[in-house]
Amino acid sequence: MSAEKVCSVDDVPVNQALRVVVGGAPIALVKDSAGECHAIGDTCTHGDISLAEGFVEEDTLECWAHGSKFSLETGMPLTLPAYEPVPVYEISIVDGDVYIDPTKTKVIN
Repeated sequence: MSAEKVCSVDDVPVNQALRVVVGGAPIALVKDSAGECHAIGDTCTHGDISLAEGFVEEDTLECWAHGSKFSLETGMPLTLPAYEPVPVYEISIVDGDVYIDPTKTKVIN
């Protein structure tokens, strides 16, 4: 599968998450306060809750239901009760549009 255009960069509010579905994969698309876009799995690994409904704080996305915070860079949970990471997707920005390929996740070392 190739990357799909999901929206314009301008459609993504700063310090908020936007839920998109690409190739059947629910993804939380976030623009941080520095203007950088991130794409992580939209489903909290603790409670099957949409992370896009949560809170963006610096470089994390917090699940609104139980407070687990996930790194926007690595997908790793930084607070309990979640202990499993969410996937982090590679994105590209072309002519002001955001493209995501749900088959390509970032490899975190």
